[in-house]
Amino acid sequence: DSPGMRSSAQRAISAVLGEDPYEHLGGEFRYTYQDGDPFVEAGSLKANVQGQSHAFHYQLLVNPRSRRARLRPYLAAGAGAKFYRVTGPENPAQALATVARLKSDAEFKPLVVGGGGLRLRLNPRLVLRLEFLDYVTPFPKGIIQPAPGGTARGILHQFTTLAGISLRL
Repeated sequence: DSPGMRSSAQRAISAVLGEDPYEHLGGEFRYTYQDGDPFVEAGSLKANVQGQSHAFHYQLLVNPRSRRARLRPYLAAGAGAKFYRVTGPENPAQALATVARLKSDAEFKPLVVGGGGLRLRLNPRLVLRLEFLDYVTPFPKGIIQPAPGGTARGILHQFTTLAGISLRL
């Protein structure tokens, strides 16, 4: 049995407000929207409902190369909160109700983020970013509820690849 959150065409959009006060250490406030459907699957059976999540966090960036480097890799680690929200109607006849039930609900969870990326300075003010982040939260039991007698525990990983352009002020 495999419960989780995903979509066949996962979409993510992120907005970042960053600071770079030290040569090798910086930080960012970040909001990330992820379009991903909660699901339960067992063998060939699958049940899902439309959903999305909103993450709010601060992350530290550790840069091994100096600010003057054109290509600047970094490691990222941070914490915040994630809001899971079901946007589709609840299906009264769920295929895997004996395993878990998908509920039309919403819930906040604490969030830990880790990953890394590359920043390529195109000119003094424009930076191309490529990054991979893992958004980790406790399992959202209010949205994916176990069947009577079952348990829901563990953590949920949402691996996210992002590409974007940053403007330095």
